Amino acid sequence: MWRRFAFALVLAVALPAHAAGHAGYAARVTSVVDGDTLWVRRSGSGPGIEIRLQGIDAPEICQRWGPQARDALRQLLLARKVTVTEIGHDTYGRTLARLRVRGQDAAGWLVANGHAWSSRFRGQAGPYAQLETAARTAHRGLWSQRQPLEPRAFRRQHGSCPH
Repeated sequence: MWRRFAFALVLAVALPAHAAGHAGYAARVTSVVDGDTLWVRRSGSGPGIEIRLQGIDAPEICQRWGPQARDALRQLLLARKVTVTEIGHDTYGRTLARLRVRGQDAAGWLVANGHAWSSRFRGQAGPYAQLETAARTAHRGLWSQRQPLEPRAFRRQHGSCPH
């Protein structure tokens, strides 16, 4: 019996929140860094948590449309109560998460309004590929520009923006 309990405990700690069946937690957005990175504070108190929105890639802040993407995310989330569903952590130690505000998926909203790309991995369409296609077709946001450069390609050519 002890082994089963220990195994269940390891699974609950090791699995991402969505895989373990957790609904997420309430937090308030305290700061927006760029179009896909922000800080939240859990309801109550405690330290701030740096969040990277999972499933999207917004333009770098020093890239064309970077400031517009950041401002759109600020307008959508800053000082608002959100539901955070943690997925894991990225190579920079940021928490990868999905955020919902007023029942709406924040990352999906950014892609649908032309402020971010749906992340791709090894040639596979990302989770918001249909929303990206619709934004491209309608020339929304960054898709109103001539030849927008995907952030991944921008970073390969120019490196990350200085902070």
